[in-house]
Amino acid sequence: MYTDTVITEVSQVTLDWLNSVLATDTIQEFAITPINSDNSRIAKIQLQYQPETAAKFPASLLLKICADNNNLFGESEVNYYTRDYIELANPPIPTCYHASYAENPRRYHLLLEDLSASHFSNRRIQPTLAYGCAVAKALATLHADWWGIEKLQAISSNIPSQTEIERYVAQAQPGLLPMLEEVKTEIDDSWHSVLKNVFENHPIKMIERTKNSSGFTLIHGDLNPGNILSPLNGNGKTYLIDRQPFDWSLTTWLGVSDLAYVMVHWWDTDLRRQWETPILREYHTHLISNGVSEYEWKQLLDDYKLTAVQSIYVATEWCALEADRQRMKWL
Repeated sequence: MYTDTVITEVSQVTLDWLNSVLATDTIQEFAITPINSDNSRIAKIQLQYQPETAAKFPASLLLKICADNNNLFGESEVNYYTRDYIELANPPIPTCYHASYAENPRRYHLLLEDLSASHFSNRRIQPTLAYGCAVAKALATLHADWWGIEKLQAISSNIPSQTEIERYVAQAQPGLLPMLEEVKTEIDDSWHSVLKNVFENHPIKMIERTKNSSGFTLIHGDLNPGNILSPLNGNGKTYLIDRQPFDWSLTTWLGVSDLAYVMVHWWDTDLRRQWETPILREYHTHLISNGVSEYEWKQLLDDYKLTAVQSIYVATEWCALEADRQRMKWL
């Protein structure tokens, strides 16, 4: 599954290659349709097999190519689909049929299960309590699998150091003053001092929190609505896709930060305030049912409040470049 040969152009996809990676010789034809994407190139591959074998294999697949993104992304996404959860029964991530990564320059491809016939992206979809609870359950399943420092060390992953946290915050810092300037006529003046105070004091709280190892796991880090797939019939599994951290991202962090990012950053405040407690309860319940112990409800709430503030860093990071500042002002 994981080889050194990376597909960098859809034109490199051949009948022989598809038959090889699917371990069959029954594919007769295929058709490729490009799909718009921000940080990669994605194509839908529709497959036709010999009639007697068609039921055994997927009718369509998604090919994701990250080969021209200026070395932005390392191997995290390949690990997400091919290493991190392969021992987890029925994980809430799509099946990966083939993947390859190369380091210099960074590039990779993924051949993934196509869920478009059964699921929809939550981009521009109004959230509901049921949706939030489904995401909480899916996150708890993934987080519990790597919960605790002992498990994390098995893949050389550690609780972030002071240097790593300071680097993470420093990535967003240059956007603070431009953001305040951009919205100065739209917000109360008191927010200026509040936001500056966050940058001065919140990183210290993050660093202090690392002294207690409870609550740390592998996180997704970017569960925007487009990276969450919900079932069309309302009863199936919710999938979490596209884990693509930057070099400065926190990849090991408090698990509840993923849920904070889902609700605080992307939902209307009134909806978030109405539903956050039952959704956090759902998350805590499923952590426990997946084997997590010694992580109390109060600690989870404290961690949620700490990580909720990180949405400020997300917003300010988008303001560092003028083009992003205008394009993403809604955020």
